[in-house]
Amino acid sequence: MPTTTRYRHRWAALAVLLTAEAMNLLDTTIVQVAGPVIHAGLPGPAADIPWFSAAYTLPFAAFLITGGRLGDVFGRAKTFKIGVTAFVLASLACAIAPDAGLLIGARAVQGAAAALVIPQTIGLIRGLFDGDELAKALGSIGPVMGLSAVTGPLLGGLLTQALSWRAVFLVNVPLGLAVLLAARFLREDRAGTRPKLDLVGTGLVVAGAGLLVYPLISPGATAWPLLAAGAALLVVFGFQQRRAAAPLVEPSLFTHRAFPAALAGSLLYFAVMTGLMLLVPLRLQLGYGVDVRTASLTLLPLSAGLAVSSWVAGSWLVPKFGSRVMFAGLALLLGGIVAGASGPALAFCGLGMGTFTVPFFTAALDRVRPHETGSAAGLLNAVQQLGGTLGVALLGGLYLNSGTAATAFGVAAVLTVAAAIAVIPLSSRRGR
Repeated sequence: MPTTTRYRHRWAALAVLLTAEAMNLLDTTIVQVAGPVIHAGLPGPAADIPWFSAAYTLPFAAFLITGGRLGDVFGRAKTFKIGVTAFVLASLACAIAPDAGLLIGARAVQGAAAALVIPQTIGLIRGLFDGDELAKALGSIGPVMGLSAVTGPLLGGLLTQALSWRAVFLVNVPLGLAVLLAARFLREDRAGTRPKLDLVGTGLVVAGAGLLVYPLISPGATAWPLLAAGAALLVVFGFQQRRAAAPLVEPSLFTHRAFPAALAGSLLYFAVMTGLMLLVPLRLQLGYGVDVRTASLTLLPLSAGLAVSSWVAGSWLVPKFGSRVMFAGLALLLGGIVAGASGPALAFCGLGMGTFTVPFFTAALDRVRPHETGSAAGLLNAVQQLGGTLGVALLGGLYLNSGTAATAFGVAAVLTVAAAIAVIPLSSRRGR
């Protein structure tokens, strides 16, 4: 039921929150096509190119759940403003970075700042709206994110070609300042009970994920020991969560097989999706000498296919056929990858991505109990970002180290098949 007095600036506040969401997603995708140009401007090893993306998404994934807890503790509006301020300053540091190392470090700060901003959005919206307005406000997030995902690579290519790769980062400064100026429309909101922070769990996730990603981008004699150490730390994290007084993850989520299957599927699928969106422009620019604007335009069939199929899946396919639609989406994606993910094949990849994503998230959260919803959504988001980081590291690293895209596309195909196997429990009502 609606409250007797609704906050009169709630729609202006929603615009502020949606702008911050768009700014984050733009920053995730806008660098993917600009990577080779940045590398040319800041000479260093070719392995730097995947780090321009991975250095952002890795801390974003690792600190995402902790960022949400900080909002519960200190206030969501306050944490949101601190995060946006840090994001703007880090964006400025990226734009003026004199070398690749400092750029990668500033990207890591950007990712950590985004982890403070994004988790506050849902909580603040819930504090501003109720009744039918709440559903409408939450429903506006999807189109904004979809538009940002489509716009990011194109904007990155156009800005880099017309101005400089530094403009890719400077675009965040006016957007961020506008968000901060309009943040006065936000109303403070915090959790009813003050939760504790799981700093040990956060440290284990950061260290474990970092040790997994580094050797994938920069393989060497120590690659396997580092991978083993990273995997071991994540296993330790799993045991630590069972005994932690205030765990990052709701333990009851793992008492049924559907949610672990959703996490595995999310990790594998988003590794393919994000890895391909780096691999395709990377191959075009480094392998075929295509300019950055043309490389960004090449991704338009993928983005268009993703947008169209998401709408078709949500409005018609999923209501009629349910979660089985996931496998049709992965089949389309696999067909595009096998065809070489170029030209019309990219449209098939996009169609497959949209056809998979809608039923996947519906099925992933369908069996989650009400008290688990917040933890489940946060963990799925974090694993999605981690999967994207691993995809950038693995597919980008394979291409740069082998000099051929065939191996990277082959691995992407294998990961797609593995994702299809992983989500089988989500297609059955017995997944509980």
